[in-house]
Amino acid sequence: MECMSMMWGLVPVLLLVSYLQNCVHGEPEVPCYFIFGDSLSDSGNNNKLVTLGRANFPPNGIDFPNGPTGRFCNGRTIVDVLAELLKLDDYIPPYATVSDHRILEGANFGSGSSGIRDETGRHYGDLITMKEQLKNYQVAVSRITNILGNDTAAMDHLSKCLFTVGIGTHDYINNYLLPQLYPTNSEYTPVQYASVLINQYFQQLKTLYKNGARKVAIFGLGRLGCTPIELGLYGDVTETECVEFVNDAVQLFNERLVKMVDDLNSNLTDARFTYINMSGIQSFDAAAFGFRVKNYGCCGGQLPCLPFAASCSNRTEHLYWDFINPTEAANLIYAQRAYISQSPSDAHPMDIHTLAQLHSGEADDT
Repeated sequence: MECMSMMWGLVPVLLLVSYLQNCVHGEPEVPCYFIFGDSLSDSGNNNKLVTLGRANFPPNGIDFPNGPTGRFCNGRTIVDVLAELLKLDDYIPPYATVSDHRILEGANFGSGSSGIRDETGRHYGDLITMKEQLKNYQVAVSRITNILGNDTAAMDHLSKCLFTVGIGTHDYINNYLLPQLYPTNSEYTPVQYASVLINQYFQQLKTLYKNGARKVAIFGLGRLGCTPIELGLYGDVTETECVEFVNDAVQLFNERLVKMVDDLNSNLTDARFTYINMSGIQSFDAAAFGFRVKNYGCCGGQLPCLPFAASCSNRTEHLYWDFINPTEAANLIYAQRAYISQSPSDAHPMDIHTLAQLHSGEADDT
């Protein structure tokens, strides 16, 4: 932890990459890691779906060792960096291709364009909703049970695993904020929509708990009003360089998400849930870390990154890889602050490093 806490001087991203590589070593902090989410975490589950929401083509993966794998990024996603920080032996494979040998170490169920709501992102084509991701996870639990021999062994194994869930971005960007295609904007006020999403999300997380999850980090939504897609849609923005009514709507969701985490911890006392404050983390001084371009994606600008499109050469100076998803350089910073909080507001009630150290049912005393 001392190695990690020292790095929060104002250092360029390239130095940060080198520093993380030197800091991360030792035994894995958890034996397994399961991931749920959308394009911010998808590592290839959409590759064989009939959808425009795929990323298994250049220039995606231009900085990733295996090239374009289906990650919506030039390199590592936030969950890839977390896997490194947790000292895991390798990145977590997509559920679509995970073998029985690897599934004991976890699986990535994330699907680009997906959301809490079933209809979210459907204009892109096929996707794997959060409900369907949970069904896939239940199949995975059955596979693990068969490998380990019985339910007790499987539940004991899963209780030691880390789970991260990051979903809801597309319920806004590719649903509520697209009234031309979806009716939710006329059916709900922003307050009502946030509550409807949280109620559904709460049930989904309880399903995850019922199937063995005991250490769960939940990513709040980032500053969606600052994404290139929203800046392109709404043109002139305020001095904050963001579309504030979008950020205000997202904040309503995040506030309810914090309360939901508290409720889960109160009601499910043998598990620990924590909230990662992505909006707060994304409010960092980007210029101090060498980011010069915040309003355009490196590929596509304020539009989607298309197959074999040109991309920028100064990728460490861009916050966004495409019109929604961050660059690897930004993900390095976001993951580090999710892993070990720089500020008390980064995580509630604990950061991911602390969560990973807990035994099942153990409360954090900090």
